[in-house]
Formats: sequence, structure tokens, C-alpha cells
Amino acid sequence: MSSTTPKIRTTSAAFWKGVADGTPFVLVVVPFATLFGVLATEAGLNVFETLTFSAVVFAGAAQFTALQLMQEQAPTAIVLASALAVNLRVAMYSASLTPWLGAAPFWQRALAAYFTVDQSYACSVAQFEKDPHMTVPQRMAYFSGVLTPIVPLWYIGACLGAMVGTQIPDAWALDFALPITFLAMVAPMLRTAAHVIAALVAIVISLLAVAVPYSLGLIIAGSLGMVAGAQAELWFENRRGAS
Repeated sequence: MSSTTPKIRTTSAAFWKGVADGTPFVLVVVPFATLFGVLATEAGLNVFETLTFSAVVFAGAAQFTALQLMQEQAPTAIVLASALAVNLRVAMYSASLTPWLGAAPFWQRALAAYFTVDQSYACSVAQFEKDPHMTVPQRMAYFSGVLTPIVPLWYIGACLGAMVGTQIPDAWALDFALPITFLAMVAPMLRTAAHVIAALVAIVISLLAVAVPYSLGLIIAGSLGMVAGAQAELWFENRRGAS
């Protein structure tokens, strides 16, 4: 007996479906944000500066990259270039979301651009591909719903971490949240051989380039992984066309 995916019929239903899909990320967003607040104070930022950093940038991976390099006394140019390189993935996220959200009013698209993060992108693309008949208002409602449990707790966690600073015991191991968050988002998206090749190449190169100063090995690994994935996709398409 064939099963069909339930279709979202109302904007309200879309919003609450987004809330339900975004809520599991709370388990890692809180320690992730708290860890950022702790590291920010270690890097010399006060509570206000930490919250301003989070509000202006609102990109966890880029924020962590900048803080780590600041602690390593990296040149300002390296800090800015590395944070920008890490955040370039958001440009790809935006391009991928444009066919789904591009018809929304400008102010909604502006807000969506600001709040496009790994969680909102991963959940939204999966839902939109699963139910392509959703209307634009329903898609925007779903996108907003995913963010509803995440955004407030990101700010609260960052503020909490900044206030308690280094008083959090090392035994709590809050840094577990960073790899778990990305594994939870990336693993379900490895749906083709090209995706797997890109991930494997990036992993291998990152291990080989671990000694590169200022963590630039990760940028090298990510770039080569994307190149490998793109080339693999072209090779598979050419092979399918020739068969």
C-alpha cells in the first residue's frame, strides 16, 4: 500500500509544522549559544558587545571562527576573510531558497535573508521539496515557524554564557554542541553520490591541513570539497547523458 505525505493546507498549519521541525534543534542551540557567550568573554568582549555581535552577525559558525582567530591574535584581515568565507555558504542557501521564497514581499525576503541559517535552510528546503504545492505565504510561515523556537534561545544562551563566563565547569563540555548541530543538519542532506564525495574530500583535506595556521585548513578543505562535489555531479550527469 502506498503512503502519501500529508499536505499543508493553511498558513497556520505551515507555521506550526515549522515550529515542530525546528524545536529539536533547541537541544543543541542553547549549549551552542552559551558556549559562544563564554568564548566571547574569554576573547575580551563584555555582555553588551557579545549580544551586539550575535544580533549583527547572527551566524554561529562565522562568530565562532572570528572568536577563535581573535584569541589566536590573528591579523584583522584574516579574521574578516575567514568569517566571510565560512558565511559564503549562506549565499548558496539564499540561491537555493529563491525559487521557493522569491515571490514573497520585499520585507519578508529581507527578514528571511537575515534569518537564513543552517537550521532554517535545512528544514525549509526539505519541506518545500516534500510539498512543492505549498503557497508562498505558507512557505514563509513554515520558515518563520522553524526559527521561532531557535532565535530567542540563541540570544538568551549567548547572554547567559557572557554573564557566567568562565564560571561554567569544563566538565559540562558545552563544545559538543557545535559538531552535533552540523552533523544533525548535514547527514540527512547527503542524498547523492556527489554530496558524499564532497563531504569525504572535505573531511580528508581538513585532517591533512590541520597544521595550517589560523584554522585556514578548514577553508581550504571546504573549497576543495565543493569543487570535488561539483565535478562529481558533472561527471555523473555526463555519464547519464551518454547512457
